[in-house]
Amino acid sequence: MWTRRIVRSGAVELAVFEATRHVDGPETSSGADLPTVLLVHGWPDTHVVWDDVAADLSRDARVFAYDTRGMGDSNRPQPVSAYRIENLADDLFAVADAIAPDTRVHVVAHDWGSIQSWEAVSRSGAHTRIASFTSISGPSLDQVGALLRHNITHPTPRNLGTSLAQLVSSTYIWFFHVPVIPRLLLGVLGTPQVWRSFLHLMDGTPRQAITTGPTLRRDMISGVRYYRANILRRLLFPAPRTVSVPVLELLNTRDFAIRPATFATTHRYASRLWRRDSATGHWLPATHPRYVAENVRNFIGTIDANRAVPESFSRTRRFGPGQVFSGRLAVVTGAGSGIGRETARALAELGCDVVLADVDIAGAHETARLCKESGSAPAVYPLDVADTAAYAEFAETVQRTHGVPDILVNNAGIGLSGASLDATDDQADRLLAIDLRGVITGCREFGRQMVRRGTGGHIVNLASAAVFTPQRGLGIYAAAKAGVLSYSESLRGELAEHHIGVSAICPGLIDTPIVATSEIAGLDADAQFGEQTRLAELYRRRGFTPDKVAAQIVDAIRADKAVVPVAPEAQIAYRVHRFTPWISRIAARRQVVAAARQ
Repeated sequence: MWTRRIVRSGAVELAVFEATRHVDGPETSSGADLPTVLLVHGWPDTHVVWDDVAADLSRDARVFAYDTRGMGDSNRPQPVSAYRIENLADDLFAVADAIAPDTRVHVVAHDWGSIQSWEAVSRSGAHTRIASFTSISGPSLDQVGALLRHNITHPTPRNLGTSLAQLVSSTYIWFFHVPVIPRLLLGVLGTPQVWRSFLHLMDGTPRQAITTGPTLRRDMISGVRYYRANILRRLLFPAPRTVSVPVLELLNTRDFAIRPATFATTHRYASRLWRRDSATGHWLPATHPRYVAENVRNFIGTIDANRAVPESFSRTRRFGPGQVFSGRLAVVTGAGSGIGRETARALAELGCDVVLADVDIAGAHETARLCKESGSAPAVYPLDVADTAAYAEFAETVQRTHGVPDILVNNAGIGLSGASLDATDDQADRLLAIDLRGVITGCREFGRQMVRRGTGGHIVNLASAAVFTPQRGLGIYAAAKAGVLSYSESLRGELAEHHIGVSAICPGLIDTPIVATSEIAGLDADAQFGEQTRLAELYRRRGFTPDKVAAQIVDAIRADKAVVPVAPEAQIAYRVHRFTPWISRIAARRQVVAAARQ
């Protein structure tokens, strides 16, 4: 799939490879008007680590890769000084000039390829040759050095803990500075079978995902010069510079070599920075090539105003301090009011693009308007979650149009109170279909998508504090919500291996529109209206608003919490139910009127 050529960078000959174009239909373009993508590998890889990414990207881009100096088919100069990062950056520009003399290139780099690309994009005038930079598992050494210096001079427990954690993860770097022994060890690791087994042991990288070249052992040993020539020199004497080239960081939260906190200050130096987090390991180009290719397309389409941008390309967002949700896609059901609306707004403010679904389409459009104020790109769909077929079709539409969501919030729900024996079949069936079956359907449809994508995600299901407070008048409602809680905890166990979190939210007495619209079994229309009005006023005076629940939902996603009782009464009831459930049962027997419903 590669066509080979030689490009000179000073005295060094670099092996440069162009990927064969993959065209789904009849060829409609010569390729001259397509963006040029340059892939830069890390240690101890060669250009073959990009095989699957290049095959995907080559459908709509001119794709090139090269073996960096000392690796693969490129020259292997002997002096350690030849591998200084300045020389590596010179190589990148030499290749860019050769493959695209009249246009700018989009650089996508991994590991040491990313480290040397940071050096290139930090140079004055780099934006005239580099249109964008996608960084994977490779920080700027200058930025890391500045961060370490700050953490040492400001020795808070958090700063010291962050630095110590990264130093532990980087133990192999210091080992590479020892004479002789690294060559002996790498000689053993430098067989494909041993190397694949080692990576599988370190972070679960599938053995079959790792593609190695015939020069693996030589590349391992030769690449040690990268570390010896640069690490101490740049970390001890950092000089971070402002980067004007647009940067996308694909951050792997399960990277055994580079901790996510290492990238905490990137936004201080990159004036145009985007970021996508995923629950993936270090060798992302090998394990999730489609994910890499999709994000690169997304990024190129986002920043290149001269190209038509499909709707699915619009999701990558600017990243700044605190925007750890930047670029994520969130689906929220029941988004037309109450907790759904406030959750959608909170996620939008944190950088998510949101897909809003509700039977109340007018309310959902109003939520979309509010989300747009945060710079989000909301989409609105009508959805009755009780309609299983419609929910499945909705999930397919979301995937096709917007992509696989990173966050799902199953919020849609209705209420039902009154004596259980007075409830009609229609009332019970409708409640269970929406509050329980709708949650199961959403988890199934979007959960399958998340598992297939393989980069993690998070599912939030709205249960209720009624689960912890058995009481007269809420039996059927509590049964549905207890099902949501139990299902969520079981699903959490099922999806843990796929790094998909599941949280059950149990709000409490919240002032939402559901109170005024909940049916009350056994009452005629006039009596029901009066009781609804009374309860709505009671909840209003309680004063616990939906935005406070939304804040807890965001915190649950961030911290991957299993069960979240929100309001004070919910927190108390949760602990009473866990440790002294007999108190809850006595209280239920003595109640006359049910009050807590959400």
